[in-house]
Amino acid sequence: MTLPATLDVSLNFSSGATFGIGLTLDDPVNGLLNTGVLSDSTTPALVVNLTAQTRQISIRRGRNVNRDVYEAGTCVVRIYDPNSDFNPQNTSSPYFGQLDPLRKLRISAAVGGTTYYLFSGYTTDYIYSYDKAENLAYVDIKATDAFRLFNMASVVTVTGQAAGQDTGTRVNKILDTVQFPTTMRTIETGNSLTVADPATLRTSLSAMQNCEFSEQGALYITPEGNIIFKNRNSVISSAGDAPIAFNQTTGIPYADLRFAFDDKLIINYATMTRVGGTPQTHQDAASIATYFPHTYNVPDLVIDTDANALNIAKIYVATRSDTTIRIDSMTLDLNDPDVPTATVLDLDYFDNVLITNVQPDNSTIVKNLQIQGVSHEITPTSWISTYTTLEPIVDGLILSSPYYGLLNEDVLSY
Repeated sequence: MTLPATLDVSLNFSSGATFGIGLTLDDPVNGLLNTGVLSDSTTPALVVNLTAQTRQISIRRGRNVNRDVYEAGTCVVRIYDPNSDFNPQNTSSPYFGQLDPLRKLRISAAVGGTTYYLFSGYTTDYIYSYDKAENLAYVDIKATDAFRLFNMASVVTVTGQAAGQDTGTRVNKILDTVQFPTTMRTIETGNSLTVADPATLRTSLSAMQNCEFSEQGALYITPEGNIIFKNRNSVISSAGDAPIAFNQTTGIPYADLRFAFDDKLIINYATMTRVGGTPQTHQDAASIATYFPHTYNVPDLVIDTDANALNIAKIYVATRSDTTIRIDSMTLDLNDPDVPTATVLDLDYFDNVLITNVQPDNSTIVKNLQIQGVSHEITPTSWISTYTTLEPIVDGLILSSPYYGLLNEDVLSY
C-alpha cells in the first residue's frame, strides 16, 4: 500500500537551534540563495536523509488536558541500521564523531507540491535493538521539541525586563536571555501587563508559562520548530473561525471518536495571586452546588495588578465551571481515500472542527471544537492521525459567531 503523502526524515548534525540546511549548488531546493545556509566546503555532510531507512514514526504534540498546559512534543523514529552506522564507536560509520545528543530531527510530508511539517526537534536518545539472531538491527531515535531546551535553560535575571512590559514583550526578553533565535519566534503583543521580573531561579520555560497564564494566552512549539505566543484576544477570537466538518456522510470521515462525560475539567473556585499581591478568589456558587468544589490555585503570577489577578480568576472559572459530553479525540485513517490528506495534515492548534456523530438511538451529537493536540503513527503501509479536541481554552463573546456570540450565555472577556 502506498502512503498518501511523501515523507521526508532528516537528521541535522550541526549544533545550534536552527534547522537551516547547507547551500548545495544546482539543488532545486537547497541551492537557493537566502534559503540554503553558507558553510565551509570541508565540513562533512551535516544533514542526512533517513527516509529510505525509516520503518516507523510516532509523533506526539499537544496540550495536557488535565494539567491545562502545552507540553513538549516528542517523536520516535525507528531506523533500519544493518551496518551499525548509528553505533557511536563504529569508526567506519559515515556519522562517526557526529552522533551526539540534541542534534536536529525534522519530519515532513509532501502532498501536491506542498510540504507539511510534522515535527522538528532535538534528539535525546539513540536506543539500539536486535532480533535474537542479531541479524536485524534497528535504532529508535527519540527527539523532543524546543520546550526541552527551555526546560534545561534556567534564568534568574531576565535581560531587559521592566515593570509595565506587556506579556509578549516579557516572553521575548526571556527568549533573548537564553539566546533563542529571533527567526524562530512569533510573539504577539500581550493584552496584559507585567510586574518587574521576580529574579528567582527557575527554568526559562516556567518563566514564559507564567506570562502565558498571566495573559490567558497560549505558548507552544509549531511542527516547524518555532515558538508561538498568542495573546488573549487571538485565543478567544480563533474560536470564531469557520470550522471544518467531520462526519460519516457529507464531511471528512473519521475512524474513531473518544467520548467522555465526567467532572475532570471542572474548575468552580479559583484563587490567583500575583507577585507581591494578595490572593484574589472567584467562585461559581451554582456550579459548586451542582458538582461540589473544584478548586484551582496559582501563586506568583507576573500580572500587574490585583484587579487583573481577579480577572484571571473570573475568566478561568467562567470557562470551566460547567461540563457536558466531550469528544476528547478524533482519529483519522489517512489511507482512507475519502480523507483529504492535505487538509488533515494542515490541521494544528486552534483550528476549528465541527464533529457530527449519530448515536445508536439515532440521536445526534454535534460539537464545535478546537484542535489542541496532534499525533501520528506511521509505518510503510499505514498512517493513523489522532487529534485532541477541546472546547475553547478561554471563553469570550465573539460577535456574529453562531456558537460564541450569544448574549447572557457566552462570557464577556476583560
